[in-house]
Amino acid sequence: MALQVVWFKRDLRLADHCPLVEAARRGPVLPLYVVEPDLWQQPDSSARQWSFCREALQELQEALAGLGQPLVVRVGDVVAVLEAAHRRHGIAALWSHQETGNLWTFARDCRVAAWARDRGIPWQECAGFGVIRGLKDRRGWARAWEQRMAAPLLEAPIALPPLAGIAPRELPSAAELGLAPDPCPGRQPGGRQAGLELLAGFLRQRGRGYHHRLSSPLTAFEACSRLSPHLAWGTLSMGEVTQATRARRAALATVPAEAAAGWPRALDAFLSRLHWHCHFIQKLEREPSIEIQELDPATRGLRGTDAERLAAWCAGRTGVPFVDACMRALHHSGWINFRMRAMLLSFASHHLWIDWRDSGLHLARQFVDYEPGIHWSQCQMQSGTTGINTIRIYNPIKQGLDHDPERVFLGRWLPELAGVPAIWRHEPWRMDPATQAASGCRIGCDYPAPIVDVAGAAREARERLWGLRRQSGFGAAAAAIQERHGSRRRRVADGQLCLDLGLHGEGASRSVT
Repeated sequence: MALQVVWFKRDLRLADHCPLVEAARRGPVLPLYVVEPDLWQQPDSSARQWSFCREALQELQEALAGLGQPLVVRVGDVVAVLEAAHRRHGIAALWSHQETGNLWTFARDCRVAAWARDRGIPWQECAGFGVIRGLKDRRGWARAWEQRMAAPLLEAPIALPPLAGIAPRELPSAAELGLAPDPCPGRQPGGRQAGLELLAGFLRQRGRGYHHRLSSPLTAFEACSRLSPHLAWGTLSMGEVTQATRARRAALATVPAEAAAGWPRALDAFLSRLHWHCHFIQKLEREPSIEIQELDPATRGLRGTDAERLAAWCAGRTGVPFVDACMRALHHSGWINFRMRAMLLSFASHHLWIDWRDSGLHLARQFVDYEPGIHWSQCQMQSGTTGINTIRIYNPIKQGLDHDPERVFLGRWLPELAGVPAIWRHEPWRMDPATQAASGCRIGCDYPAPIVDVAGAAREARERLWGLRRQSGFGAAAAAIQERHGSRRRRVADGQLCLDLGLHGEGASRSVT
């Protein structure tokens, strides 16, 4: 049959899907999704992520069935699944998008590449996002990104011939995959239709004032695009989001200035974040060890995690209200805006001196939009281990006063502080015993006392980190890191504009084919 297998991974859509289009031109298509239990047992995976993915897969199943050939689902090791399909049906070619995932998926892709070579089966991997595989130098990367985003979007095949004798099968539940219960009542629904509705709503209504409203958790849940899980799981392509945004930006030039007020700057800010989305993933593509090893050698072995501090931070029980409120909001929704992600990481790394790998794994499980390339680069950047970014130690009290001055966000997520006078709500430990008794919130009993002195811990962290930067050889190491990963648009700390892996030696880039 010259069977063309399209292996869906984190690209759960039909539109603008290069592997599907190319495979359909060459013969009958077997659309395949392999649920890999070992992947879902990795420490950065969670039931909330699978729930979003499963909903997207269910919609994809229906869409493919409408074309004539349903999505074929198998549970197990992908190499074993491909081998069984090859022996029974014969595989002429394997098609997929390139994936810049965690180290586990990198190792799995290496095994798939070896299997395909041994069987003489070509594996065609189409580029995804604006990430360039095998790139050794960042010069020209921004121009290449622009060219990819401007490429015509691909239409899905009109029909796919049905394949006889291949049962589609059902998707397993989270419990069947051995995933721990993970209640997330505010989670976004998965599926392409939900993504398209979010995109339209953002570009037409919600996005006005985005650049002003994305920093505060009070406004970000509504003002941000909320497209990050759809980009992470591929229910929307980066190209179609970029082109839709640019089309909207161009259309606004034809309407009266009063009607367009606020929109141009908002959409320009959003487009810059789409660019930086790929910029960070390119770092992990270039250097997979970013997931597990500090970029700056001088910062290796710097921190040791205190288990009690980590547990308190994970539970939103640090005694620092704005930190705890942000963590609880994240538990509830599976999402929080970028500035608050940065603050949570900064507080864990600097005030609590927790190893970024430990705090990073907890956040990875909480994020429905977990994107390894963005996440692990940000963990290192916010922890001061990249050697090239400005050390930023967020003051969580100031962040709370700046972004929740009326204590509305605290009121929603910290009901135990409801009776605390507003003046003390960001620093309840400053209340005297009488005020505590009157408020019904006894610090250390009804709400925890701060587990660190906020100002003192920040000062100590700053002294330790800047002390490392004053050591001999730091500048040369930083220059080498900048050459590998720094932006070529401008040589600045490159985390200011971004969105809301040893298996391999340092500096090894991904190559699986």
